[in-house]
Amino acid sequence: MKKNFLFFLLIAAASFSFAQQAKPATETKKDDKPAVAANPNAPVLNFKEENYNFGEVSEGPQVTHEFKFTNDGKEPLILSNVKASCGCTTPSWPKDPILPGKEATILVTYNTQGRPGNFNKSITITSNATAPSKVIYIKGEVVKVDPAKYVPIEQPSMLSPKN
Repeated sequence: MKKNFLFFLLIAAASFSFAQQAKPATETKKDDKPAVAANPNAPVLNFKEENYNFGEVSEGPQVTHEFKFTNDGKEPLILSNVKASCGCTTPSWPKDPILPGKEATILVTYNTQGRPGNFNKSITITSNATAPSKVIYIKGEVVKVDPAKYVPIEQPSMLSPKN
């Protein structure tokens, strides 16, 4: 029994030693990767503003802002995705390529209904630009509407009593 145990231990040690020495031929270190040259003609996404403050807005309506940008590169700019940080914010963006030197807009809509208080939302743009990911921001404060300040307007009745 001891001979079998020693034999097994010897085989296990040899296998472990061999596994430590063998390296796949295709293995490379992270530092050995060739550097990828940046495309000097790549699109460049430049926003006129990256932050917009709505200030105080009343609860209820949707508020919108247009973020204007230009393609300052030498190749067409393609926005592959524009995603808001939450479902209360909806972005709308051009699906066609933006040619070099041309301007376009991303329309951002924030739904204030049921959201009193401060808000600060981010919108992430993914594109083929030199910086493939860009973040823009909206913020503001939704002020709850006080129903006591508004007097409802009485609507005339559809059924008027007959005299």
